[in-house]
Amino acid sequence: MTHPLLTVDDIDTFQKDGVVLIKGLFRDQVDLLRAGVERNMAEPGPYAAENLKEGEGGRFFDDYCNWERIPEFREAIMASPAAPVGAELMQSKTVQLFHDHVLVKEPGTSKPTPWHQDGPYYFVEGRQTISFWSPLDSVEDATLRCVAGSHLWDKPVLPTRWLAETSFYPNEEDYMPVPDPDAEAMEIREFTMEPGDAVAFNFMILHGARGNTTEKRRRAFSLRLVGDDARYTERPGRTSPPFPGHDMVQGQKLREDWFPTLLDQSAGESA
Repeated sequence: MTHPLLTVDDIDTFQKDGVVLIKGLFRDQVDLLRAGVERNMAEPGPYAAENLKEGEGGRFFDDYCNWERIPEFREAIMASPAAPVGAELMQSKTVQLFHDHVLVKEPGTSKPTPWHQDGPYYFVEGRQTISFWSPLDSVEDATLRCVAGSHLWDKPVLPTRWLAETSFYPNEEDYMPVPDPDAEAMEIREFTMEPGDAVAFNFMILHGARGNTTEKRRRAFSLRLVGDDARYTERPGRTSPPFPGHDMVQGQKLREDWFPTLLDQSAGESA
């Protein structure tokens, strides 16, 4: 039976296009997540970053992997329907938590989030992956932009460092250059969203976000989940997030003591 927040068309769209809008996914957790973001910004973690160069206006803050130390994030993740919704969209019996991510663009931050795929930065490979990007403020102009179908491209997009604009790994020949979806007339999906709505997209979807030239904040909470076929893969350099000391080996399912299972519908199945 399909989850009340989903339709069969939503599932088909996610499988075909790799991106779909889910209305109200975190509707009941908006205040909790806003409190968590404020705590996160007051107490940044080791991976926190300011993503503007000197002279660029506004503030673009991001931080990730904080759900264990920020109780509001943990509570929101566990209380939300993200796991069962993610399982249906991924067509997966299991759902593991990969990591959380906060992105805040203060008023007057004209810098866009660069086009990128999340997957090449990660040490995870698999078809069953999903990110939920949820604004905690209503957005029309500072919204997420996703290229439909880009999760099916033959070659991944080169991962780069946002500020330095340098390649993340030495093996550039294994990647395609970062495209310009506007100039190349690609099919871009973007949505007017209310707090608690979520864009669901595959880790391999090319995406970016507009700058925030409005007079209000644009706070966003992202949750990254993986499904049945997700496995650890070696990269030729430090991944982002790095998860130092994980001790996993090529092809291993992500260790559940670090990446907890949020949903398991495989009980009772034969091995």
